[in-house]
Amino acid sequence: MRANLSDRLLQHYVDKCRALPWRSPPGSPPPDSYRVWLSEVMLQQTTVAAVTPRFERFLARWPTVEALAAALDEDVLAEWAGLGYYARARNLIACAREVAARGGFPTTEAGLRALPGIGDYTAAAIAAIAFGAHAVVIDANVERVTCRLFALAAPTRGDLRAAVASITPAERAGDFAQAMMDLGATICRPRAPLCDSCPLRDDCRAFASGNPERFPAPKAKAAKPVRHGVAQWIERDGAIWLVRRPTKGLLGGMAALPGPVWTAERQANAPELARVRHVFTHFALELAVVAAADPVGEGWWQPFDTLADAGLPTLYRRAVDAVLTERGRIAA
Repeated sequence: MRANLSDRLLQHYVDKCRALPWRSPPGSPPPDSYRVWLSEVMLQQTTVAAVTPRFERFLARWPTVEALAAALDEDVLAEWAGLGYYARARNLIACAREVAARGGFPTTEAGLRALPGIGDYTAAAIAAIAFGAHAVVIDANVERVTCRLFALAAPTRGDLRAAVASITPAERAGDFAQAMMDLGATICRPRAPLCDSCPLRDDCRAFASGNPERFPAPKAKAAKPVRHGVAQWIERDGAIWLVRRPTKGLLGGMAALPGPVWTAERQANAPELARVRHVFTHFALELAVVAAADPVGEGWWQPFDTLADAGLPTLYRRAVDAVLTERGRIAA
């Protein structure tokens, strides 16, 4: 059954694979390891639709890992702005420099895991896709497909890995991993899976149960705590004062509106120009934007007409847009 299942899935991948800029066509020589690594880092907790244009912009600007390694930190962070999870960008820079110093990417999972920002999944994906290694690759899509195939409601990591390993073929592990990812993204969806179009339907225990959406069981979500922050709006001659956040910590090294450290209590005493709410991984932030007179410390004046070039992360871009929108309403 295992060989038959993997053969059918690989044939489905040949017939129906998604054309993505970081992939090679199924059965062809593997893509460059730099492209695989860059795409896998970008795709962590970010959609293919959001990543695709940004990936192409990155490649156009830094076509090799050596070019990325030589880039200025602030340029890379600015290019990353809007993708979120900014620790990935800092790890991207550190990893590129280590790889360039080594003369290339390691070809084994163990060697890849030793690089900054590369965990078990990313190491397995790069090893399988770029280097043809027989690696067990498990992302969210692969997990869902596997849970349904084996009717696993709440598997342990060991159970899940054993299940994926049992169906991963000795050859073409990279194509198989991408085939599983595509199946989860396009057919074996979280809601309303397209079981009639699935090449693995006859092997799927969840489908046989009559209710495939029961697998895997939903995970309980804890309520996020709320923090509060203040962003200072300092404007002069058609420009706004921006600063760079501390290197370490959330949004480290990114461009930002100045302001104090975020706290558990509301901070703003001055009249608010605008307020935005932004949800991070572990908490939600209520950010009040208030007017201030003069800049303090290091920073720069960013003209409003070049604000798109500042590399503001989503939080601060939304804060700026909120003020400008509110100003437009008042003027009207």
